[in-house]
Amino acid sequence: MGAADHKDGAKRETARVAVLTVSDTRTASNDASGDLAVGLLQAAGHEVKRRIVPNGLASVGGALREALEFSDLALTLGGTGISKKDLSVDAARTFLATELPGFGELFRSLSAVEIGTATILSRALLGLTESRKLICCLPGSEGAVRLALEKILVPELPHLLRELRKS
Repeated sequence: MGAADHKDGAKRETARVAVLTVSDTRTASNDASGDLAVGLLQAAGHEVKRRIVPNGLASVGGALREALEFSDLALTLGGTGISKKDLSVDAARTFLATELPGFGELFRSLSAVEIGTATILSRALLGLTESRKLICCLPGSEGAVRLALEKILVPELPHLLRELRKS
């Protein structure tokens, strides 16, 4: 069975996704990246819950813990850079049993076409928890969210879920 067969067999897999916008300045009325993520995921047939979370290890960690109780994928938007407030990846790694480095590598490769060498500042991440849930951390810009969801996550999420649900 080839890669195309695996993807075809997974097309009916639906995910429960928690979208967590990590920001001290975003609100429900100005979270364009969150709106975009929710719209793209729902258009692909996934069930989505959404929350805005303040920056901080404890706040992001707590939100991830809650999200993992009901979701197949906890998706953070923001907090993947190198500033002192960028702690989403650090919080997420405390939950991960396995990282999937190909996601970050592919994201940065595709992103380089759009933004050039500034892509080295991104710590975009995808990984698995012990309980076989996914955590993905994306930069908070609309461009990054669109790129990651349209080019990588939405096409691969059913395949990822199928593989995780086999176990």
